[in-house]
Amino acid sequence: MDQEDRIALFLDYENLALGAREHLGGMAFDLRPIADALAERGRVVVRRAYADWSYFDEDRRMLTRSHVELIEMPQRMGASRKNAADIKMAVDAVELAFERAYVSTFVICTGDSDFTPLVHKLRELNKRVIGVGVEKSTSALLPPACDEFLYYDRLEGVDVPPARAKRNRPARLPSPEPQPVEQEPEPQPVVEEPARDVDTLAVLVAQTVAGLQGSSGGEVTASTLKRTLLRKDPTFSESDYGFRTFGELLRHLAAHTVIELAEGPAKGDPEVSLPEHGDREVAFALVRSVVQDLAGDDGEVALSGLKNQLRRVRPDFSEKKLGYRGFLQFCKAAATSGAVRLEWSADADDYLLTTPTT
Repeated sequence: MDQEDRIALFLDYENLALGAREHLGGMAFDLRPIADALAERGRVVVRRAYADWSYFDEDRRMLTRSHVELIEMPQRMGASRKNAADIKMAVDAVELAFERAYVSTFVICTGDSDFTPLVHKLRELNKRVIGVGVEKSTSALLPPACDEFLYYDRLEGVDVPPARAKRNRPARLPSPEPQPVEQEPEPQPVVEEPARDVDTLAVLVAQTVAGLQGSSGGEVTASTLKRTLLRKDPTFSESDYGFRTFGELLRHLAAHTVIELAEGPAKGDPEVSLPEHGDREVAFALVRSVVQDLAGDDGEVALSGLKNQLRRVRPDFSEKKLGYRGFLQFCKAAATSGAVRLEWSADADDYLLTTPTT
């Protein structure tokens, strides 16, 4: 238990409930999907929700059953009531951060950008911050401020009802003639959100692994990789790409030679690295072959335009999938391996590539 994260959960309940009602087909907010997601991340020791509970009678019963402490904000006029709830929640969170040093993670459930300074202050106090909000009602400023951000509508157990087609009533006829029978509209197919581009994911993972290897010089574990991906994009989730777990995602990328997996220091936390051979050697051989074919009388090929020539031969070529941030970095690696020579030419104002003579 000592290794578990202690989590404090704070809910800006009005923001969540109204966001779900307005943007998720009128569905009622349910705490269970959030509770399940947090159970995978640690032990929740504090649960508090802030609202004028006279507006949320049924919700109050649901939260009480989930052992959430309800903080009553008396009814006031307009924005003053909302601001009072926001201020109370922010003050309580900061107070808890100072009084309960064992609480390592704060979960701020809201989509309101007004809580961004609170997130910054909690991270300043060395607390991990997870945000939760309804996607369409969440400010674009809030997710990047958090260590991790969970969209409520993407959580396991949240079944968003399909949008209903509006039915127009037929106009009444002035004569007493029989009214035409209203035709039942054909059911509209539910349009599923397309899975995110796995090739884009492969580029992101390869670049991240390359960066971690370059900065730390040591092994990169799956847990370290996941934390780094969340730092780059707090909304990152493997489920958006169709994978149930992060391990399943890594095994998919390993099967496509984007990365290599080896036994790590802990069970279930494999070491992740970029392939030392395979696709990289093939790519170096490709650039050597293209330079040989394009070289004129002087045997030199300019760097500018070379990438397009490579893609004519191999349309799926991407240096980023190999872990390089740019084409120049890839060509420098090819030169280091001896596949080509790369030199800067002041006359050409460009890098020139040649094939080494044997």
